[in-house]
Amino acid sequence: MHQLPDGTLATLAALDAAADRTVRAGLLLPWANVAVETELTRLGLRHTVFHHARLVPASRTTAIDASFWLGLREASAQALDSLSHIPLDAVMLACTSAGFTDGPPLPGGVFTAFDALLRALAEAAVVRVVLVTPYPALVTEAESTAFAEAGVEVLAHASLGLADGYPAITPDQILSLVGQLPQEAIGAAEAVVFSCTGWHTLPVIAELEHRFGKPVFSSNLAMALLATRARAGVSS
Repeated sequence: MHQLPDGTLATLAALDAAADRTVRAGLLLPWANVAVETELTRLGLRHTVFHHARLVPASRTTAIDASFWLGLREASAQALDSLSHIPLDAVMLACTSAGFTDGPPLPGGVFTAFDALLRALAEAAVVRVVLVTPYPALVTEAESTAFAEAGVEVLAHASLGLADGYPAITPDQILSLVGQLPQEAIGAAEAVVFSCTGWHTLPVIAELEHRFGKPVFSSNLAMALLATRARAGVSS
């Protein structure tokens, strides 16, 4: 029986509780994403507030592809301007795949959800993971490569092969997808990573942490962790 870690949710709650002031994070949010606001609200954070601005890609698409990622990056400057009167401790583009695909540079100081995942793994000293995504296989492969380039080894990955429709993915589908991962890879990994801000992974995180005896990081939890650490003296 593995000794269970505190878990990602417990770590997040502790960081939020330790804040001596309100921490404010700006989220540049893809226009069709409903999961981010749903999941962050359900985390019950008391000292961390998220302020949202919607990003509408010029292509007006919702499926992930080059035009979608390009459009999100191009729309970020104007969306960031809409938050300019709010004193923010951190700003994040709430899209993971936009962080490891091509496109114009983001405004200075803006993190992507992929950046948030890398930070969360670094804070936990995790360098070996298994990766679970809703993405098409090629996008999942690109993310695995991006993790490797950042010093994180992906021992195995599983994906649903979808380009759109992420909010409709059920917890049972997610658990079934995790079940496709090789047991030896899960055993050797230091954490499980759920990539993508657009699907509802929060309902299965605690269950899987107990099942595997290791932390589970999602894109949305990683953004919340980055925000809670953004107060003075904590953010690196």
